[in-house]
Amino acid sequence: MNEEISSKFESTIPIDRAIQAELLLLLKQKPSHGYELIQRLNEVEFRSGEADTATVYRNLRRMDKDGLIASHWEVGESGPGRRLYKLTLQGEESLKIWAQYIAQQKMKLEKFLRAYYQLEESLTETKDGVELR
Repeated sequence: MNEEISSKFESTIPIDRAIQAELLLLLKQKPSHGYELIQRLNEVEFRSGEADTATVYRNLRRMDKDGLIASHWEVGESGPGRRLYKLTLQGEESLKIWAQYIAQQKMKLEKFLRAYYQLEESLTETKDGVELR
């Protein structure tokens, strides 16, 4: 797929929604500070491009307010205090729902791709003069 078409598809997916699932998964793996979460998001191949810092912190605040995560300030001996985020029980339930939703979307996409490839194969066979049966 060429880059122009690919970028049009990616721009239609609301990144604010998908990033919530990613953050929940990362926090299920281990409690983290915001900066660390951003670094870990950038290492995951789920998205193209780097995670937007403002989007990450906006989502963390919303998820904290909604009770999906909990946070508290940690004050270290060197440097400024940092907020540590961890997953709550409600967040774990939300992560399960996200996983189910993504699995359903995956099945729909796989069904679409199977139908597409079957159609392409049948068109190629008839174009080459090969009988379908």
